[in-house]
Amino acid sequence: MTEKEETMAASDTHDSTPSAKNGRTSLLDSGEDFEVLDEEDINDDPPPLEDAGGGKRGNTDDSDKRSADTDPDPPGQIDEWLDVLGNDQLKKKVLEAGEGRNTRPQKGQNVKIHLKTYLKDGTRVEEQSDLAFTLGDGDVIQALDLTVQLMEMGEKALVQTDAKYAYGTRGSLEPEVPPNAELSLEVELLESTDAPDLELLPPAEKIALASHKRERGNVHYQRGDYAFAVNSYSIALQITESSSKVDISPEEENELMDVKVKCLNNMAASQLKLDHYDAALKSCVSALAHQPENIKALFRMGKVLALQGEYTEAIQTLRKALKLEPSNKTIHAELSKLVKKHSEQRGAEQAMYKKMLGNPTISSSAQKHRAKSSWGLSWKWLFGATAVAIGGVALSVVIAARN
Repeated sequence: MTEKEETMAASDTHDSTPSAKNGRTSLLDSGEDFEVLDEEDINDDPPPLEDAGGGKRGNTDDSDKRSADTDPDPPGQIDEWLDVLGNDQLKKKVLEAGEGRNTRPQKGQNVKIHLKTYLKDGTRVEEQSDLAFTLGDGDVIQALDLTVQLMEMGEKALVQTDAKYAYGTRGSLEPEVPPNAELSLEVELLESTDAPDLELLPPAEKIALASHKRERGNVHYQRGDYAFAVNSYSIALQITESSSKVDISPEEENELMDVKVKCLNNMAASQLKLDHYDAALKSCVSALAHQPENIKALFRMGKVLALQGEYTEAIQTLRKALKLEPSNKTIHAELSKLVKKHSEQRGAEQAMYKKMLGNPTISSSAQKHRAKSSWGLSWKWLFGATAVAIGGVALSVVIAARN
């Protein structure tokens, strides 16, 4: 896959769970696949996600372009907004009624919408005629995920959202949205269909679907929405692990397994960001169960073990990774740092033990001195007792002779 350079915006996490009828559950509370770095300067940040890009593009002055895209009659304020979340930060207004409440889409269904996006001042950002996504899977900004499920088939609605439910504090390069931008969205619900049966899905389509969910997880990770990233990776994993009633070739099985391992590695990175160390370790172990010599999984596992204080196991894991790729500077730097830290910890522990037990050198000398003194005293006592005994015998002989 060609890497795309993109910097996505950060957005706050919301609860988003796939439909139970599709056999998928949200793992927002649970457990990165990365490209190994060759740069000289190594820091503590996790390696970048595989296939996620991460390059930054400089901001350019294109006020003329924005002026051209400005809608002559931007959507304005309308009375009687529906406060979707009760915090006045996400509101919806029906412009044209739909076909009835019973036509509203459900989470887990695939929907298609016509979308126009505007900035608060009326500047048009983009227009998408047939935007398709799975409702509730985090495939789009939260404002759409939360409001489309309240729309009826054929309904046209106006949505106004705070940056929190759009592109957050960083904004977006594609579409081009400035940081902390409030948006107005014109939405028309065109279609709603049930998600495909994974068991009947052709292998090629299953691979493409799992890869799409994984890539969406990478987008969430880039934004800093680590819980959303875990959710997308878990959905991708469930797709790769689903049973199949259609024939699948060995090559397709290997490709599906490769997607699975990438998801596990990426999930471990997200769980690590969430301080879910046990879950991250479990993800690493699962990845290594499928590919025991996966350098990325070994590196991530070493990081997790070190954070858990298991320095001996962490060092062994990183040494195994370095043995597989001796020229890798990132692994070498991490291993060196960990060995030094482990050595310092052992030195501190030894100093603490000496303080608790006293000076072992002085104690040993004192014990030897006391033992030597005791031995000398024992010999003196023995010689004295012998002399007394000999004197007693001599005295007895003299007395007997006189008698």
